[in-house]
Amino acid sequence: MQHSKKTPFPDDFLWGASTSAYQTEGAWNEDGKGPSIIDTYMHRAEGVADYKVASDHYHHYAEDVALFAELGLKAYRFSIAWSRIIPDGDGAVNPEGVAFYHRLIDALHERGIEPVVTMYHFDLPAALDDKGGWSDRNTVEAFVRYARVLFDEFGDKVRYWITINEQNMMILHGKAIGTTGRSGVASEDVIYQQNHNMFVAQAKVMTLCHDILPEAKIGPAPNIVSVYPASCAPEDVIAADDWDAVRNLMYLDIAVKGIYHPLAWTYLKEKGWAPTFEDGDAEALAAAHPDFIAFNYYSTQTVGASRGDASDLQHRGADQQIVRGEVGLYRAVKNEHLPTNAFGWEIDPIGMRTTMRRLWDRYHLPLIITENGLGAFDEVVDGKIHDDYRIDYLRRHIEQIQMALGDGVDIFGYCPWSAIDLISTHQGAAKRYGFIYINRDEQDLRDLARIKKDSFHWYHGVIGSNGTDLG
Repeated sequence: MQHSKKTPFPDDFLWGASTSAYQTEGAWNEDGKGPSIIDTYMHRAEGVADYKVASDHYHHYAEDVALFAELGLKAYRFSIAWSRIIPDGDGAVNPEGVAFYHRLIDALHERGIEPVVTMYHFDLPAALDDKGGWSDRNTVEAFVRYARVLFDEFGDKVRYWITINEQNMMILHGKAIGTTGRSGVASEDVIYQQNHNMFVAQAKVMTLCHDILPEAKIGPAPNIVSVYPASCAPEDVIAADDWDAVRNLMYLDIAVKGIYHPLAWTYLKEKGWAPTFEDGDAEALAAAHPDFIAFNYYSTQTVGASRGDASDLQHRGADQQIVRGEVGLYRAVKNEHLPTNAFGWEIDPIGMRTTMRRLWDRYHLPLIITENGLGAFDEVVDGKIHDDYRIDYLRRHIEQIQMALGDGVDIFGYCPWSAIDLISTHQGAAKRYGFIYINRDEQDLRDLARIKKDSFHWYHGVIGSNGTDLG
């Protein structure tokens, strides 16, 4: 649909940016913090930076927040490290960890920036993993207890809460992103039982939030993208429906409707991976009601009917650990209509509009985009970073948000990835997303200076004009 005139962004639109704790904070063992599975995960490629210092946001948070204010951010979406609050995941609360996040949140409020807090972004406390992690039902109650600590400590300062970041990516690509524990290995039936336990934990936390903080808003943040059939052949359309159910809709139907998507449940039963429900699980899932849907979007996927052999499988660009396609379910297909970035990811701004329209039509809940961005090998030239490619990427996606607003979709915020450069999962410090450059490389921390990129100044103009000036 082509609109005769543009729909303006709402006056209270949350122009923001995002990070995660383990990719930015550093200070991995300071001030009482316990190790997480990210800290103990030893399966990164040789030479890729670890997360021990990252962007050193723990020690630079005041400087960073001042830069966020200069950028003009209305919101900052970040995560709290569970093992910084409760070092072993379910024991004593660490007062120094609590104090850090009070300082960070207070600094944001002082600058007029809305904190949007993710409770769990991949970094399960390692002590819980040693006891079975999400396979152990005690972890469900540990997460609920952790949530209660957060609500009690920060509930009067935080209005927007996000439960779990990209649960679907943890399930589908856990080994690649470092969330399958120290061994890096788990069978699919175990993984989908972990998935179910996370669903239950999330549901209980959403209900708890509404009980304790009736004015707060809470929702999930899966990675959701439109899935295209490779052709109009009916077999390709069926494959796209099947993959959409397994990759996307299972996670949102559970969160919003309290039930498994029927195609996804059929898939799990067919594979012998259907999880076991314990007493009270169905009731807990049904009782939970999110206030919004947060979702992360980078690129769409295109799929064809399975050929039943290895031709169904495809590595995703430079992320050689990420395998797309599943024999017997769908075949991964390159979309020849879309360009790709330096890492082989297809760029599809219009696909984000399609994704927003589909989410709004199915769930009719307000939407916030909590990740969207372009990873690139940024270069410093005469003390400046000219990242026109990032500006072009973000501009074209923001244009599609405005188109979706014109379509009648309720979108209340946009928090691209990322506020500052951070340590990427596969390419470490070299793959940069931020509006603010961090002066370090894979092994040399240099001076960790913060340098504003061209995209910083561009996004400042976008925010200042409330989206009317996209440059």
